[in-house]
Amino acid sequence: MSDRPEWFAPKRYGMGAGLPIAWQGWVVVAFYAAAAALCVAIFGGHDRVTIAIMLPLTAILVLITFRTTRGGWRWRWGEED
Repeated sequence: MSDRPEWFAPKRYGMGAGLPIAWQGWVVVAFYAAAAALCVAIFGGHDRVTIAIMLPLTAILVLITFRTTRGGWRWRWGEED
């Protein structure tokens, strides 16, 4: 087991994170979804503002999932780790 937190399961095929496996991961996903919904509700008619807000939020989500995925991100072909 690594000394880093493990909030997300790795994808079985391909590279990246799958579903959350800890409550902290679910909180991260819920916060992102709420922020995206709020952003669209407030700035829905202004595409550039919405994109300018969502790009950093998405980058933060990717960074968090990258750092907290069990086993890290690497290409997987469907075998169990």
